[in-house]
Amino acid sequence: MLKASKMMNKSFLTITPEMGVEELARLFTRKHISGAVVVNKKGKILGVVTESDLIAKEKNLHLPTVVSIFDAVIYLESSDHFKEELHRMLASQVEDIYSRDPITINPDTNLSDIATLMTEDGVHFLPVMENGHVAGIVGKREVIEALASLGG
Repeated sequence: MLKASKMMNKSFLTITPEMGVEELARLFTRKHISGAVVVNKKGKILGVVTESDLIAKEKNLHLPTVVSIFDAVIYLESSDHFKEELHRMLASQVEDIYSRDPITINPDTNLSDIATLMTEDGVHFLPVMENGHVAGIVGKREVIEALASLGG
């Protein structure tokens, strides 16, 4: 079975949380990539940021449903979720939109486990960790290329 070490892309983009969101969008477009690894100043992985994070920044804001009784406002859903959405929409830096604590894989993770993670957890950008460092990434493109190579 094909493993992550054979299919991972070793040429991946690392960025810091301080990068501007608009700059990130231009970088994704210019380099034709769908995600980047977010690292601190020492190079330690903090999370990942993907096209989906950029797109979610532009979605319509869902206002929470409230009921007003005797001058009191009662939220029928979590106001925390509303605050998170608002914060994301007003984001100007990667720090405001990236996914913290990303799902990661190791070099020995096989193709079927990667495909299962991607479909069941809805993640399509997986850092490959080796000895505490990012050794590469596996995204949808790498999985499709691996599937194509299996056929002949």
